Amino acid sequence: MFIFGIAVVFKLLSIQFLQGEKYKALATERVVKDVVIPANRGNVYSVHGNLLATSIPRYDIRFDALTPSSVRFEKYVKPLCDSLSLYTGKASHTLEKDLRRARINRNRYYLLARNIGYSDYMRIRNFPLLSLGAFKGGLIVEQTTKREHPMGGIAQRTIGYERIDDQGNITRPGIDGAFGVKYLRGVDGQRKKQQIGKGQWKPLSDANEIEPKDGYDVYTTIDVNIQDIAHHALLEQLEKYRADHGCVVVMETKTGEIRAISNLGRNKNGHYYERLNYAVGESHESGSTFKLMALAAAFEDKVVDTSDVVDTEKGVLSFYGKKVRDSKRGGYGKITVSKAFEVSSNTGIVKVIDQGYRKQPEKFIDRLYEMNLNDSLSLPIIGEPVPIIPDPRVKNGRWSGIALQWMAYGYGVSFTPLQTLTFYNAVANDGVMVRPRFLREVKEFDKVVEPFERVVINEQICSKETIGKLQALLKNVVEKDHGTGHRLYAKNFSMAGKTGTCQKDYRDKEKLNYISSFAGYFPAENPKYSCIVVIHEPEKGIGYYGADVSGPVFKRVAKKIYTDTPLVDEVASLEVQAVDVNEDYENFYHTAQTYKTIMPNLIGMPAMDAIVLLENMQVDLNVKLEGHGIVKAQSINKNKKLKSNQTVVLRAS
Repeated sequence: MFIFGIAVVFKLLSIQFLQGEKYKALATERVVKDVVIPANRGNVYSVHGNLLATSIPRYDIRFDALTPSSVRFEKYVKPLCDSLSLYTGKASHTLEKDLRRARINRNRYYLLARNIGYSDYMRIRNFPLLSLGAFKGGLIVEQTTKREHPMGGIAQRTIGYERIDDQGNITRPGIDGAFGVKYLRGVDGQRKKQQIGKGQWKPLSDANEIEPKDGYDVYTTIDVNIQDIAHHALLEQLEKYRADHGCVVVMETKTGEIRAISNLGRNKNGHYYERLNYAVGESHESGSTFKLMALAAAFEDKVVDTSDVVDTEKGVLSFYGKKVRDSKRGGYGKITVSKAFEVSSNTGIVKVIDQGYRKQPEKFIDRLYEMNLNDSLSLPIIGEPVPIIPDPRVKNGRWSGIALQWMAYGYGVSFTPLQTLTFYNAVANDGVMVRPRFLREVKEFDKVVEPFERVVINEQICSKETIGKLQALLKNVVEKDHGTGHRLYAKNFSMAGKTGTCQKDYRDKEKLNYISSFAGYFPAENPKYSCIVVIHEPEKGIGYYGADVSGPVFKRVAKKIYTDTPLVDEVASLEVQAVDVNEDYENFYHTAQTYKTIMPNLIGMPAMDAIVLLENMQVDLNVKLEGHGIVKAQSINKNKKLKSNQTVVLRAS
């Protein structure tokens, strides 16, 4: 027993003096920990400063029932419960009973209010007892932030967010996700919390050890008015045709700034919401909108011209047993290449490309590459796929004996709506291809941290001659009676564009569906905006052609923007010298500087100038004017000495 006692004493001394620091650190680690305080994410604004996304602080208020002394608790518990009663609506005596029970039960984490705003938080922390703070009053404040989108579901996917699930996986769609790490996130703060039992932790003090630093604010290129127009125009058409999903993008032609982008998909209940960013992330076969790219290559290589005649072969062509058909039974007969594009003849365009490139398809592919159609847009928003263009030199299984012919009318190739729009925008921009841009600048309060300028992808995608031909074709699609987009024509404003109707899942007739699209720009002369509308799987019994389904969305957006945007006539130069005006001014200035107390000659001077001159002399005069216009007579002759309070009568006509 003596030896056992000696061993116990030795162990105690060892723990106390030799290993004391180690066990103290372990104890502190188990009851005190550093907790990260997330910084407020920066705000996301529209191009005109409208708030698109913001972080709103939310607060939980708790009460450490053991911290206040008995004297303070008894002194303030009744006033505290009276204040809480006014705030919550609960009876004061009930609240007092709950707080006394919390003190008896040694509850150090009693909940007073959950998920409240800043104004309520400031109100509660000034209640009796709580106003004494954490150490004397038992106040415990826990702050979190919640991301809010003031515009609701409009452009929510494009504006984006950053979410981290329980497994630590991070989802970062849209602008918020793309620029969150670099600009919006800020720097997290830190504070210490103490474990108080039952897995609960309370802050050790009111103040943070390290204060969080808020993120920068991001100003996008989105125009909320245009965004609202695009969103509701798309929604109306999706509901009308009971389509699965769709998107619309409006881009400023010269700068590439995205003014609106709406992506709507249908849920199980038939309601539409911003499900995915289809415009950026969904690649699909283009259909007839690709015919513009095909003819751009053909015109540039001079294998065909707009006035050349092509035989549409009664609307059916055959390649290795596979049929290419026109939507019009019997075809269009012999027509010009221009008309083949305007009526969207599949056989006409395919025949032109087949005859021009069948012996050297690589030439056609290389021309598409020169126009940057094989390149991604390198957008900061994640999820953009690389365009698909079959190439006979690349062994990936995409090239076949009919690949060239099928490409000519938009099958076998694949682009996102934004990639297609970028090409159409280049045509509208006289051949200059600019990168679509979602951000204008990053700010810290009023200080610009980083501006974002226009980025040119290709200074000239093809010759000016070819661009002129393409612009004429797109304009004719809408303006000509036979054009597939003629029903969109309006006399009061001009548009140019191309309809597209592409089969989807065509290898299985039971799943066969359609993608309807319209891409173009407006006004047709000196375009300001380009736009693309893509709608997937409209109900076939209602309609599926691009002119019927997507075209009206384009027209509604263009018409609304056109009527809401005032026309501004630019004056080439304001530095116009008017000789008469200059002479009058010089005479007036000379007279005013020369005659201070002597009556000047005012005959021939505008009456208002004469009055101004007399009233600004060094002598106080009473000036009377009879008539109006030019001074014809004056009551005091010129060069006469003037006296104070003298009356001068001017007669004008």
